[in-house]
Amino acid sequence: MSPGPGTVDELVLETARWRLLAASDGADDRIFSDELAGVADALSSTGLPCWDAWAAAFAARAALLDGDVAGAAADVAAARSALERCHPTAERALTLAYLAHVEVTADRFDTALHLAVDASLLADQVATEEPSRPLHQAHHWLSLALTRLDLEELAVAQALRGARVAAALPDLGDQWQLLRLCAQQHTELAQTVHRRGDSVRSRELAEVALRCATNARGLPWEPTDNDSDLLDVIQAWAMTLSGELDDALPPLRRVRRHLQSGGAALWLVGYADLVLARLLTLLCARDALPGRPHGEEAIELLVTASGAFAAVGDRRRYRQCLLELGQATAAMGSTVEALHWLEAYRTETTRAQLRGRELWAEMFVRRSRLREAERQTALLRRHALEDTLTGLGNRRSAERRMGDLRMDREAVSLAVVDVDGFKSVNDENSHLHGDAVLRRVAELLRQHSRTGDEVFRWAGDEFVVVLPNTGEAQAVVAMERLRSAVADADWAALDVPGPVTVSIGVATAGPAGPAGPRSWRELFDSADLHLFGAKRSGRNRVRAAGGLPATLPNRAATLPAASIDDLVAEVLGGARRRPGWAFDDGEVAS
Repeated sequence: MSPGPGTVDELVLETARWRLLAASDGADDRIFSDELAGVADALSSTGLPCWDAWAAAFAARAALLDGDVAGAAADVAAARSALERCHPTAERALTLAYLAHVEVTADRFDTALHLAVDASLLADQVATEEPSRPLHQAHHWLSLALTRLDLEELAVAQALRGARVAAALPDLGDQWQLLRLCAQQHTELAQTVHRRGDSVRSRELAEVALRCATNARGLPWEPTDNDSDLLDVIQAWAMTLSGELDDALPPLRRVRRHLQSGGAALWLVGYADLVLARLLTLLCARDALPGRPHGEEAIELLVTASGAFAAVGDRRRYRQCLLELGQATAAMGSTVEALHWLEAYRTETTRAQLRGRELWAEMFVRRSRLREAERQTALLRRHALEDTLTGLGNRRSAERRMGDLRMDREAVSLAVVDVDGFKSVNDENSHLHGDAVLRRVAELLRQHSRTGDEVFRWAGDEFVVVLPNTGEAQAVVAMERLRSAVADADWAALDVPGPVTVSIGVATAGPAGPAGPRSWRELFDSADLHLFGAKRSGRNRVRAAGGLPATLPNRAATLPAASIDDLVAEVLGGARRRPGWAFDDGEVAS
């Protein structure tokens, strides 16, 4: 069964996928391995990213069963990479949820949590679509992953969502499965709440679990023997937590005998032993017995259960068994034995906490390095595009911006600004005075530019102003404002021999009107030519192609009449772009 690209049998692959998921949720790992051996080639040979993701996900679980944690991590990474090329659907949410379960099984809690969050967000996003099997299975695997992350409240919520979706579909097997999961998750949470001393809420949760189990039994569906036995154990456990101790004991002993005689999976036997031990412990406490005979039997059951969970890699329930062994032996008066179990619990818990700290430390270091790399990248980018003296964008930044201009779609104006007599400032004072003048000119240009206009330092004492969506008349008016701002500024504090002025050349291009510059370089050359004309005409003035007066002391009297559209554009400005520099404040930390 190895279809090549273009001959993928989706029905065959989907059937194989559901069988593998069911085997992954089962207690017997051999079933999963046998199922995967028959379809691994077909899954990996489709050439489709979503099936590639499933092939890698199932390979990751198989690697875990073989004890190859590094191989499992590589397969998970491959699955995540393939998922990046898949559409955001319920199928993708299911794959993410399954990967989260694989990662938490491998004790990679940080990655598992991130995957669970992504799966949950995606499941919520597609919840408005038609109910589907992938959607309720996504909630199913999310619930299982969240349980192992000790997020039991969230696990219960995901199980309930999955049951609601399954109830809207015709498949009775899926409905039964999700109801059984709801019963199990409510019972697990009831046990945790009971341990914390909240008996009222524990009973309420146990009663919900009993209702879910009853509803599951009411469906016209025949589950497998393992599934039926698991539901029996869950129902007896829920009865125990709701206070029905005597009624829970006979059926729980009966299902345990059945499991032991039928060669059931090791995990399921351990699960039944753990529940029976808890029931016997409660009977001892209720009847005020000093621990015999129920107490001794409970200890034996806990020892058996701890060995089963350790063998199958269920570290969470293994730790629970160790803690309860310490408590039970202490209640029996066996102080030395109690210390042994509690020390084992402390060691196991410390190991889990150390592993968690290592993971968080690794993630912290990784994020710190990424943050530093981002900071350095932003700093280098800023140095590459910013003029260090004035804080404006430099020539490279200006060329990049002008290269983005679309003169075939909109009117664009460009102004070249030159400081008059700047050489004499340097010669008669010092270059420090010259730098101060350039910084002041740059500040005035930026301060008095319109919203949407952008100012750059081109070279030396020359600046460039880009005016998007601006015709020639508007550009001349805007540049006259800049010229006046520089000429009218107070220059006394800089100790220069006289007032500083600027000359400005303006050029305009666009789709309308006569043919003009067709590239930003031609537009710049045209503006530079008009700047030369302004210099020859006496400096301290604005020149453009329209032959406007060299100086405009009264612009209302000298400018040609503008249309209403021109006036509106002048008042409102162009597109809302920040003048000058493109970085946000605080983007690069000092």
